Amino acid sequence: MALDFETTKDVIIPKDPFERIIGQPEAVEIAKMVPYQRRHLLLVGPPGTGKSMIAQAIASVLPKPKYEISVMENTDNPERPIVVVRDEAQIERDKKEEKKQGRQFGKEVSSLDTPSFVAERLGYRCRRCGAMSPFTDLVCPQCGADKVQRGGLFERYGPPQMNMPPPEGDHIRVATTRRSPEGREEVLIYERNAEGKIIVLRQEELKKMEEMAKELAKKSKRKVIASLTRTTFVQASGGSETELLGDIRHDPYGGHNVIGTLTYSRVVPGAVHEAHEGVLFIDELSTLGILQRYILTAMQDKVFTIVGRNPMSSGASVRVEGVPCDFLFVGACNINDIKHITPPLRSRIRGDGYEVLMNAYMDDTAANQQAVVQFVAQEIIKDGKIPHADRKAVMLMLDEARDIARRVDNAKGLTLRLRNLTGIIKMAGDMATTAKKDIIERKDVEIAIKENKPIEEKVRDKYGSWFAAEAADYGVKTDRTGPETA
Repeated sequence: MALDFETTKDVIIPKDPFERIIGQPEAVEIAKMVPYQRRHLLLVGPPGTGKSMIAQAIASVLPKPKYEISVMENTDNPERPIVVVRDEAQIERDKKEEKKQGRQFGKEVSSLDTPSFVAERLGYRCRRCGAMSPFTDLVCPQCGADKVQRGGLFERYGPPQMNMPPPEGDHIRVATTRRSPEGREEVLIYERNAEGKIIVLRQEELKKMEEMAKELAKKSKRKVIASLTRTTFVQASGGSETELLGDIRHDPYGGHNVIGTLTYSRVVPGAVHEAHEGVLFIDELSTLGILQRYILTAMQDKVFTIVGRNPMSSGASVRVEGVPCDFLFVGACNINDIKHITPPLRSRIRGDGYEVLMNAYMDDTAANQQAVVQFVAQEIIKDGKIPHADRKAVMLMLDEARDIARRVDNAKGLTLRLRNLTGIIKMAGDMATTAKKDIIERKDVEIAIKENKPIEEKVRDKYGSWFAAEAADYGVKTDRTGPETA
């Protein structure tokens, strides 16, 4: 059969991620329903048959997250941080409120309308010649003198006046007095903000503004644990409870308000929380063991409490309740490991989702041959470090796909244990790159097929048996079947 391409560069790669999954039509049809119907999925089959690709395809068609999850300080009970869920509109409103906070008080004036000594201390007026210029000019453009002295705080901003708070960031304040229309002496504060605007505040307004700033500071003590820009695909291995379920970081000083770390800032989200509104994918699901029951709880309740998981840690007494975790669960395991998945978890998946058996091989048809060619092209593009392959090299990859199906599954067809093919593609590509070739040729694939064999096959080819190989490790001479005899 003639496949219509010269190199894999000519092969069209589908934009739809589901169409990039080859040889699994039944699994793909079911997987397409998962994101729209909000179902869970268990994929069972040999390694390398496309289970993770299906999970990623599901995540790719989900809408972007709508809600941000954060934890805030609970001043009444620091060991119980508060969970806050905000949408984009609420986040914008909060940002505007923060900006608005400093604009409610005072009156904006020009540098020309300020007393001369105030204009000097705010950086607008030259101390030597009195010329006015922007505060960003550190040297007077008229006489060349330094507009601001280079000494310490006293020299730069003048002596402390009326217990004025120190400047913060780019905000500079200068205080003066004036007579009010009623004949009373009142305090005026001139503040230059980061934008270069001058605001005149009365002392009463300054006090109110500082009180509002303290209240705003309380509200701003926030740690975002799931941002709006997070990915919709989260893969967890279950290597630790912390990775999967979250934790409270240890601090030897606990939540002490001076030398310790505030409790809310030590909250660590787990994969179940990061996958909120997305897909939580766990490969080798059976290795989770007892942690499977926590996955079941999170799936059922759609919220999962974050607690300190080390009883010796300062976080052991901290508890963050009601943390959202509304995710689509996609689990994967090998056929032999299905017995290690807890019955309640399987029952939950079947009751609110699907169990799918993956194919290990497919028929050797023209359409399926074209699918293998597409897969080779996809892997080359995905790797990004190897050149494209020519037609003869790909034809040899097809022969290898047939051989793997025969050797591993005792079947006549094309293998879907695609990770085996991926290793060959990358090794052949690396050899071509090292040889400074701009194309993967047949001989590169021939060498890669030989060198990419599993170690068991290499041992059998070289020593004849594992027994002979183990004996060789200890320096015992043997023939290809057993130890050498006298």
